[in-house]
This record gives sequence, C-alpha cells and structure tokens, in this order.
Amino acid sequence: MTTVIETYARFAAGLRTAPLSDEVRHHAERAIVDWFAACVPGGVMAPATLVAEALADQVGAGNASLVPGGQRATAQTAALINGTASHTVEFDDIFREGLYHPGTPTISAALAAAELAGADGPRLLAGVVAGYEVSNRIAKAVNPRHYDYWHTTATVGCFGAAAAASVILDLDAAQTAHALGTAATMAAGLQQAFRADAMSKPLHSGRAAEAGVLAARLAKAGVTGALDALEGPRGFGAAMSGPDVDWAAAIESLGVDWTITRVTFKNHAACGHVHAAVDAAAQIASANGLTIDRIASIEAGSYAKSLEICGNAEPVTAFEAKFSLPYCVAAILVRGSVRRAAFDPDALADPAIRALAAKVVHTVDPGCEAAFPGARSARVAIVTADGARFEHFAPTRKGDPDNPLTDAELDAKFHELTDPVLGAAAAGDLLARLRDLRRAGPVGDLLRDSALPHAAE
Repeated sequence: MTTVIETYARFAAGLRTAPLSDEVRHHAERAIVDWFAACVPGGVMAPATLVAEALADQVGAGNASLVPGGQRATAQTAALINGTASHTVEFDDIFREGLYHPGTPTISAALAAAELAGADGPRLLAGVVAGYEVSNRIAKAVNPRHYDYWHTTATVGCFGAAAAASVILDLDAAQTAHALGTAATMAAGLQQAFRADAMSKPLHSGRAAEAGVLAARLAKAGVTGALDALEGPRGFGAAMSGPDVDWAAAIESLGVDWTITRVTFKNHAACGHVHAAVDAAAQIASANGLTIDRIASIEAGSYAKSLEICGNAEPVTAFEAKFSLPYCVAAILVRGSVRRAAFDPDALADPAIRALAAKVVHTVDPGCEAAFPGARSARVAIVTADGARFEHFAPTRKGDPDNPLTDAELDAKFHELTDPVLGAAAAGDLLARLRDLRRAGPVGDLLRDSALPHAAE
C-alpha cells in the first residue's frame, strides 16, 4: 500500500521535469521576492548575526551564501542562518489554512540546495513549488489541533524544506520519500518557545530549513526513513495532532489545486493574528476622519487564537509588541503604519500609543471564531468621547489571497525593507533578477553577482 509520504514524494520528484503553469511560476516568484524582503533586514539582526558568530567555524567557506552579506557557508549552515533571518522581522508569508509560514523554511532550504547543486532558476522554482504543495497540505491536515502545542513552521517546515531540497538535488521518488521520512522524525518546535521574549521562534524556521537540507542529502546517499511516518500509529499525525487526521484529504487534488496560489503576503510587520483588527481600525479612522484625541474606547473582537497569542495589552519589548493586538491597533491609529518603525524604541515608549492601547478591549467574536482557521477576521468598534460609535468588520486581511497585495504593492514592500540595507539601486537590481527567475541561470551566480555582497562592504 502506498503511504502518504510516498504519494508526496512521487509528486515532488515529478516536478523535476513536469512543466509549471505560468500562474504557478508567477506565484512562486512572488513568494521568493517576499522571502528576500523579509530575509535582507533579518540577516543584519540578531539572532541571525549571533548564529553566524556561534558557527564561525562553518562560515567563510562553503557552497552557499548568507543573505544579505554574501558570506560563504556550508549548505546546512546557510539554510539555518537564512531561515532564521527570514523569520525575524515578522514579515514572512502565511498559508492561513495551515497556520503556517511556508516560505521561511522552504525557500531558505531551496536556495542553499540550489547553490550546492549548481541549480538554475527554473529548478529553484520547481523546488519551491514542491515544498509549498507538500507542506501546506500537511499543515492543513494536522491543524488547528497541532497548533495548540506545536509551532507549525518549525514542525511542518521540515517537510517543505526536505521536499524543496529533494527536487533541487535531483532525488528520485524513492529517495525523496526517505528524505521526507527522515524529516518527519526531526520535526519539533514548541509553542511555548515563542510565547516568551526569546529568540527561539526565528530559530524554529532556520532549524526546519537546515533539517530539510540534511534529510535530502542523507537520502541521496542512501539513508532511509520511515515511509509511514505521517499516518503510522506512532507517527507525526497521531503524536502531534491526533488519530483523526484526514490524510486522504491531504493528498486529494495534489498537482491540480495549487496551494502556492493562496499564500498570504503580510502587509504589517507583526503577528498575522493582529492584522485584521489593524485593518479594521485603520478603515474606521480613515472613513470617519477620526483623530486619537476623540477616541474613548476600542472594541476588537476576533478569534480565540488571536486573543490567546496576541492578547498582551502591555508589551515591554519589540517582540512582545508584535504579538500584541492592542498595541498594534493603537500604533496604526497613532502613527498610521504597523511596519518596522512601529516597533522601534521611540514607538514602544510613545505615550500616545500606550494610552490608546489601554483603551482597547480585546475579546473573542463568535462569528470570527466560527470562520477560523479558514478566515482571519476581526470586528472593531471605536467609540468617541461624545458617544458616537463607528464599526467595521474585516472578513479577511490585506495580503490574504482574497484581498492580495498586487505585484506593485509587493515590490513596494520589498523596497521598503531592503533599500535601507542594500541601497535603492542595488535592491532594484536584485528585484529585477528575482522577477525573472524562470529564465535565470545558476542561482549561485544570481546571489554572487547581485547586489547582496554590497551589504557586507
């Protein structure tokens, strides 16, 4: 009997030669653009810089590149550090049906594997698509229950990374199945690790990327994995979600329904569970000309996970503020943006933001809860000092597949995040190259010849 892993492996291996539609390629290119937008600034910040320092013996030589400086590193080390960097500024993509950030582990692993193998742009795109399609389906199958204790990007990310690396390293279906089987038993990452002000959360993504590259390399050398590691009685699903995971649904329409076309690209530099409320508050203020001095109270109703994870009304650090719905709603109303500057020290100390955040009452809205996880919605009401009440329901977030960032908006996001690190001209050159990956030569040449090394000068 064919296992779930073997089904995924046959699909992934087939993408080495199967043509991708223009639509799927376009979405893969968008995902890679978005990954660089998050990774470039994250690469010059802790914890990525600290990981590079800790692994100094593995940096300076190797087959892969660190972003944005262009330093050489071993493939697994590059996947680890770039994967960590791309999950640091909280601007990485989301597959909302799976409570999962697919790009950070998948693309970090794909780039490292591409440099190791001398792969070109089309092969990189094929690997990225394989990683998204396999891991997005696993994430959807095991959630929302998995998310109670496990960080999906850390766990399911191992499968995305392994599938991507397997395609790029030219593993056949049998080898790819063993890579996925080995990745399954490497998968871990606790929710508790990112509910504290620690650096573990971005490390989750980096570790998943590293595990995927390692699993693929081991499988290519003949190391075997458990092929029933997903659906087995002591496997990933049973251990980390429960006995009722619908694995048949998880492989249904594989290669027909392309989940990469339904990825969310963030419009705010904060946890995705706050975005709908931020959008709704901004809409109310804009539509009604509200100024903060008129606001007496703010009611923000969303789903239970939003309150559970982002209910801290008095964040102290930038990390905590990114996971605070009251803070982020106040920031959009005071400063007009919840981009990176909203978490700078002056913003964190802004008495206007703090005073307004104290007026936010965050609750669970039954309708929003019923729509979760298929939709990330919020219902916000702002009450003024003179008793006027203004309400807005955001059924989704700006950036979600039903309200997507246009290519122009995604490019603007890319420049906003990368220009301060690379310079506008160099960032523009990199963006042009990424927008033409379907015709690009070796990925290693793209990374070495693009603007990236200028960041280290």
